[in-house]
Amino acid sequence: MTKQLLTLRVNGEPRTIAADSHHTLLEVLREELGLTGTKHGCELGECGACTVLVDGVPVLACLTLPALVGDADVTTVEGLANGAGAGAPGREATLHPLQIAFAEEGAAQCGYCTPGMLMTAKALLDTTARPTRAQIASAISGNLCRCTGYTAIYEAIEKAASRA
Repeated sequence: MTKQLLTLRVNGEPRTIAADSHHTLLEVLREELGLTGTKHGCELGECGACTVLVDGVPVLACLTLPALVGDADVTTVEGLANGAGAGAPGREATLHPLQIAFAEEGAAQCGYCTPGMLMTAKALLDTTARPTRAQIASAISGNLCRCTGYTAIYEAIEKAASRA
């Protein structure tokens, strides 16, 4: 296989890696950069477990080739907390309001869908400060959860929005 030298901007930091040209953004994030918060799910673009933000827009990393990302800013769940990934010794991360609300509302049961849900919810709250329940349901409709029944997830997103 042919490796390709790529520089991606991930969680605010430029990262240069040599990756197989057929690897997806999901594989590069997890295997080359060690960012395992983004989850392997269906790898068909149907479950949303691999959702990351590319310039603030939710993208399915399992269907995205990193070479097509270019110099866009990729944000993973590891970059959601302020200070996370900054690399400064002793610098402690401050959880994002969504992460706090998900914990408080019990919205993460097995936790497998949680990174994708958080990233999709962040994109929603970045564009819609006080979304309705219908807007939340529509936004996360591409993220499957088999544990919660979604009510706790809706409530967590609403709680995070109310704190903004």
